[in-house]
Amino acid sequence: MTRSPAPGAEPAVRVLELLVERGQTVAVAESLTGGLVAAELTAVPGASRSFRGSVTAYATEVKREVLGVDGALLAERGAVDPEVARQMARGVRRLLGADWGVATTGVAGPTGQDGRPVGTVFTAVSGPGGVHGTASLRLGGDRGEIRASSAIAALELLLNELIENARAQDTEQHGGN
Repeated sequence: MTRSPAPGAEPAVRVLELLVERGQTVAVAESLTGGLVAAELTAVPGASRSFRGSVTAYATEVKREVLGVDGALLAERGAVDPEVARQMARGVRRLLGADWGVATTGVAGPTGQDGRPVGTVFTAVSGPGGVHGTASLRLGGDRGEIRASSAIAALELLLNELIENARAQDTEQHGGN
């Protein structure tokens, strides 16, 4: 009996293939997804060649004290913010010694948080050479659907950044228009 891949497995497989090809690593900082991004990555055989680890930073204090998110930013804007996601991605990258960091923060429900409605999600990527990307999402569905969609969105953002980074490097090395 063959199993169909888990939701998000395709981006996880592609991400890990690209990282292995380049000899690079990734680390994950998760809030609302609570480990789902890390679970998608580690479900792929051979993930240990590129996956360094993860921090489930559910509490605001963990974002500040472990990942180094600016306390004034957290006090002013709350934990559900695109800059918080960027700082989480940079922080986990630094903390776990990875080439790439990816982060999720948002509101899965059942109620809003920090003035943000349920379904508000921010994902971010931090990479070598100052590469970074952020996605702002407004997701529907129940708590489980929002969390699962957020994990997939984070992997897709990372995949897109890896592809763009490869194009930029190719252009630098071989010239381009």
